[in-house]
Amino acid sequence: MPELPETETMARDLDRFVSGSRITSMKVTRPDVLREVTKATFQRRVAGATIEHCWRRAKLVVLDLSTGDRIAVQPRFTGALLIDAGQLAEEQRRYSTVAFLLADGRKLHYRDVRRLGTVSLMSPKRWQEYSGALGIEPLDPAFDAAYLSGLVRESRQAIKKLIMDQRQLVGVGNIYANEALWDARIDPSRSAKALKPAEIATLRDAIVRVLHRAVKARGTSIRDYVDSSGERGGFGPHLSAYGREGLPCERCGARLVGTHAIDGRATVLCVRCQS
Repeated sequence: MPELPETETMARDLDRFVSGSRITSMKVTRPDVLREVTKATFQRRVAGATIEHCWRRAKLVVLDLSTGDRIAVQPRFTGALLIDAGQLAEEQRRYSTVAFLLADGRKLHYRDVRRLGTVSLMSPKRWQEYSGALGIEPLDPAFDAAYLSGLVRESRQAIKKLIMDQRQLVGVGNIYANEALWDARIDPSRSAKALKPAEIATLRDAIVRVLHRAVKARGTSIRDYVDSSGERGGFGPHLSAYGREGLPCERCGARLVGTHAIDGRATVLCVRCQS
């Protein structure tokens, strides 16, 4: 967390509001969030650059700079990219780890309470290497039933673990894996290899459908996630499985069951509907 819908929301907001802005200077108050470069190198290579485009790859928010470098932000649990035009609450500024001063006087903060997220600066070559090691994007048209079938065919992993593996399929974390498997009526613990072709097609459609719905609602705020304006995501009330252990299944009324048996992550399912 944040997963694809949350980082997609952040990236779209930033592209709308800060693309075309020049970074005049920056302040790195917590250099332990930096990756790939030192604080001095980061400041030297970024100062004076223009943010040309903001977009998402996997669970990363990517800022393309006019220099050719890319800033890749992985928010993880408590990270957020916040645009500050003077109205940002002091509580938010307090946890700013990196602040970019823009030419128009605004600031772009990477705020991270627990500092588990990262801010990386990569050259084009390094980015190509890094991105190439990641899996397919689930909202890419190339991610169809045949592609998913190829992933599951050789895997004996639990299907939930497989669709959360960022080397295979990016952007799907614990929230949306729970939701997609509930939607597809598939037991999260089933061996991926055991899925039938019709189930694979159903799961592919469920993954795409759930992600599109969550993006439209601007993500899910369980604890810390906020968009670039500090607002919470709206998908929480629409969750059918995640966080609903002990509540009635919206399909059949049976009580939802929670377990940590799959890779130690919280899994919620309906033992009546999901088989």
